[in-house]
Order: sequence, then structure tokens, then C-alpha cells
Amino acid sequence: MTTEDEQGTGAARADGPALPDPIRGVVRGTAPAPLSILDLATVGEGYTPGEALAATTELARSAESWGYHRFWVAEHHGMPGVASSTPAVLLSHLGAHTRTLRLGSGGVMLPNHAPLTIAEQFGLLEALHPGRIDLGLGRAPGTDPATAAALRRGIAEDADEFPRRLSELTHFLDGDFPDGHPYARLTAVPRSESRPPIWLLGSSGFSAQLAGRLGLPFAFAHHFSAANTVPALDLYRASFRPSAVLDEPYALIGVGAVAADTAADARRLAMSGALAMLRLRRGTPGLIPTPEQAAAYPYSEVEADFLDSWLGNVVLGAPGEVADGLEALRKRTGADELMVTSHIHGHEARIRSYGLIAEAYGLG
Repeated sequence: MTTEDEQGTGAARADGPALPDPIRGVVRGTAPAPLSILDLATVGEGYTPGEALAATTELARSAESWGYHRFWVAEHHGMPGVASSTPAVLLSHLGAHTRTLRLGSGGVMLPNHAPLTIAEQFGLLEALHPGRIDLGLGRAPGTDPATAAALRRGIAEDADEFPRRLSELTHFLDGDFPDGHPYARLTAVPRSESRPPIWLLGSSGFSAQLAGRLGLPFAFAHHFSAANTVPALDLYRASFRPSAVLDEPYALIGVGAVAADTAADARRLAMSGALAMLRLRRGTPGLIPTPEQAAAYPYSEVEADFLDSWLGNVVLGAPGEVADGLEALRKRTGADELMVTSHIHGHEARIRSYGLIAEAYGLG
């Protein structure tokens, strides 16, 4: 693992020279590293999807003013508590309500879509919001097996299929299929002078190694696979080959984080997300429960252990505690950038959590 001095966070200061590429994050204010947001447009008990999407729009505008570098939304299906089922549509809307914030998918699940469709969607996004779009790709279905089957219509997947589809998508984005290829005469439109950078997302070693081999930036889902974070990042760096995109590795990690006035308040809020995850793992996803519902839930011993384990990977507490926890995690993993996500009930509490984190971490 590289040390902080060796890697230098891979970022530039906001008042420094122009970035040589659109991948490396910008460090704002006195923050030690770039800070970004992953949002799921969460729908809590007592709210509608429309209200959740309006809150996500408000959050994106606030994130831009606070100094967050990028704002990603994730593709999930069949989950009543998540309204971000179609990232491209939501990103188009968010782009119209922000000016400088980088927007992206964290991610689009490549096995669910034809590569040409993704190339067209993100080509259109890049044309609408040039220089602001990230294309993050995941290998998982983002849903249960039945919904995945409905999305994919029986398309078989094997270990080699994801790299093949990724290669096809890249050729569509670049318009450079080799002569003789069946798609050589096809064009993904619209195509801008620039195209969104591709990020690979993962929670294990497969995408880490592939991202390294292709010289692509890598985003690891620490927020739900914390035990694999350091091994995956080590594998990414060991596998890395310089490319036209990157001359050295660049990795961010997704981190569950909740800030409130006190550590007790933060844990109370975080329990909503933990119970929602418990229900998802049990196969009964629903709306995000209220803190009161989470506190009153009759946890079995096994469920209580799951709750404690889940919350153990969330950086939570008063603002200063969260900032210290994030920085300790960054140094331990060597991540170049942190992407925080607050999976909690209540739009005001969620937006306030991100605002407290931004201030305590030194953005602005």
C-alpha cells in the first residue's frame, strides 16, 4: 500500500493548476483530500418518490455550494426505498440544477443494459453537461434474481462477459471499432468532442484487477464490503498498467457516514439505514424506517449482531468525530478520494449530515 506522502492523494487544490484530466478530484478548502457524495434518492416512511427526488436535487445543489467534488447516483431495482433506478435520467435532471459539480453513476449495472444504450445515454449527458459526467460501471445486477432476469431477458452471463461488454461500450464511446467488426459502421449518437471517463466499481477483487489491467480509475464499495477494501485496493495498485486515461492508479472508496450534534443522535439516525439493510438482506426490502421504528424493532440476537456489525463500518458521531474517522480511514486504505453516503431517514437530517461533514472535513 502506498503511503500518504508517496501518493499525495492524486488530487489538485481548487486554487492550483488546471487538472490534466477529468478523473482526479479537486481538494477544496483545507480538506486533506477530495470529498464526494453517493446518493440513492432514498424514500423513507411517510415520503413519496417525488419528494425523495426533490430532496436529492436540493442535496446536489447544496453539495456544490459546500465544496463536494462529485455527486454519484446508483442503479437499483425492486427496492421501494431507493428512487434512483435510472441514473441517466436522474443525472440529466441534476445537471440542469447544478453548474460545476461532477455528476455520475455509482453505478450503472453494465450486465442490465446493451452497451450501445449506455453509450447513447452518457453521450447525451456529456453533450448536455460537457466535462461534468462520470460513467461508473458495476458488474452486479443491483437487484434480486427475478428482477435481474426481467431486466436481462435471459441473457447469459459468464466470467468473460463483463470484460467483453466493457470493451464494446468503450469502442462505442470512442467510435473506434476495428475494420471488419460487425459494429464498425455503427455510431453511438450524440458524440461530443469529449466523452465521460469510465470508472469500474466493485466490492471484491474482480473489478479491482480489471480496472488495474486497463488503467482505469477504481471505486470500491467499502460501505458494504469493508473487509475487502484493503485487499482490493492493493490488488488494483499491483495490477495497474498506465493507460491513455491514467498514468498511475486513482481509487476512491464509498463510505457510510452520518453526522449529527452528538454521537448518540448520529447512531439513532444510522439505525434506520441498518434496519433497511437487514430487511434487504432478508429479502423484504421496503421504505427506509424512521428512527423510532428502528429503535422499537424487536431484534433477535442474530439480527442485533448484524446491526452492530453494519454500524461498525459506518463513520458516525459528532461532526469532528466523523471528520477524524474519515481521515483515519483514508490514511489506512490509501484512498485518493472519499465518497460518503448517508442512508438515513428524513431529508432534513440527511442533508444536514452532509453539511456537517463538509464543514468538519474542511471543504469550502
